[in-house]
Amino acid sequence: MSAVLDQGVGQKTGITGKRLPGAWWLAIAAIGAIAVVYSGTLASMVAVWTSSDTFLHGFLIAPISAYLIWQRRAELAALRPQPNLLGLLPLAALGVFWLLATLADVHVARQYAVVAMVPTVLWTVMGNRITAALAFPLGFLLFSVPFGDIFIPALIDLTADATVWALQLSGIPVFREGSTFAIPSGHWSVVEACSGIRYLIASMTLGSLYAYLTYRSPWRRLTFFALSILVPIAANSARAFLIVMIGHLSDMRLAVGVDHLIYGWIFFGVVMLLLFWIGAIWREDHDEREDMHLARSHAAAPAFSLPVAGAAIAALAVALIGPVWAQIVLHRAETADLRNIALPQHAGSWRRDDSHPGWAPHYAGNPAIQQYVYRNAERAVGLHLAYYATQAPGSGLVGYGNALVTENDPFRAGAPEISRTLPLKDGPFSIRQAVIYGHGARILVWRWYLMGGTHTVSPYVIKAKLAWNRLLGRSTAGAQIVLAAEFHDDEDEASLPLTLLLEQLIPFIQQGGSHAQRD
Repeated sequence: MSAVLDQGVGQKTGITGKRLPGAWWLAIAAIGAIAVVYSGTLASMVAVWTSSDTFLHGFLIAPISAYLIWQRRAELAALRPQPNLLGLLPLAALGVFWLLATLADVHVARQYAVVAMVPTVLWTVMGNRITAALAFPLGFLLFSVPFGDIFIPALIDLTADATVWALQLSGIPVFREGSTFAIPSGHWSVVEACSGIRYLIASMTLGSLYAYLTYRSPWRRLTFFALSILVPIAANSARAFLIVMIGHLSDMRLAVGVDHLIYGWIFFGVVMLLLFWIGAIWREDHDEREDMHLARSHAAAPAFSLPVAGAAIAALAVALIGPVWAQIVLHRAETADLRNIALPQHAGSWRRDDSHPGWAPHYAGNPAIQQYVYRNAERAVGLHLAYYATQAPGSGLVGYGNALVTENDPFRAGAPEISRTLPLKDGPFSIRQAVIYGHGARILVWRWYLMGGTHTVSPYVIKAKLAWNRLLGRSTAGAQIVLAAEFHDDEDEASLPLTLLLEQLIPFIQQGGSHAQRD
């Protein structure tokens, strides 16, 4: 069903009059009730806004969206609500999606599900035409979800690649290791703050809003939004190169401290100003006569509509499915599987040494950690095993706190991690490979996950198994296993001992990790 224009004239209870129509109050009440039901998810968004400067703009998104809706009040007043119960289907799907994301401890997915419920509820309660008229203000709410950290490693690599290329083009010799590089005047490292993620998120948010307010054509809006993605990425690479050049030409006296962040934001501001100035050349002014025609032809939405009330109640009932089901599943007692994986003293020609390997990964929460060095006649391999008897938000196999290195770590990451499939004697075996630098050493690192007898390198597989096991009441115990060996020039120096030890340890690890699947 769709909304229709009401041709009555002269009533003063419409959205442009003195009273907000009852149908709108019902829609607002339904959205407010859902906000209360999912308050925990919304609170997790606010917590990220307050703790991260990157997502501080989240506080502004809802007020801006509300203002954009208020701007269209003349058009909305001309549309009579016509509930569309087909909206209950995607609303139910969002509820199930939220449930699975909750069981898998994927906060961003939960947050997107809740924010997406707002336009879905409005569609269900108010109908097609009203929702279509508010497509951008409702879609703009998605920018309130603190998402984007996943792109930081790729942006760091892109910035480092572009900066090194520009330096070489300038005739400056460069020696690079991962995201760190050295030039004759000093050493530089592209870290998270240099990735440009803040510029990119800010540009996308401002760019989408500017395109909506400035253009009428969908193609112009999409083109400008695409530019708001591409321009800050290119500008950040140019900014990084300029910062390095300022430091180089000033004998490392300028742009080597907090001032280079200030220069960066000034440069970003100038770039965005130029982007908006160029975008204004092709602006399309809004035709106010259309809104005036709609305002003259409108009549108020009914003060109270039984179909609208029924749709609001139905929407709220469907939205409750996820939280109710989650309460049932999550409050079911899970027995913590405390049987850790027993690692052998001897594995073929390898002997376990209880000394600390030197470098160690970082883990979130409080897993049971085993760290050993296995030695044979020629080589030494470090082993790190983090075992989670149960998993919870902030304490699980996959999460932001789990990392090979951190920003303040004396060790640093080299090239991005890659996936490899090893041709072991018992069959192919997948690992994630990384190179770590620090204390004058190069370390080849292999890692993978073990959960319910399944070896995998994919965090998505782990999250899916976590949700599935919780849904069925099974154990969520799992482990991350890391092997590490030093090398000098060729990674193959470390690959061989890692492979030999891995083949000896797999039966022990598999035996220790499979009992959770049987429980």
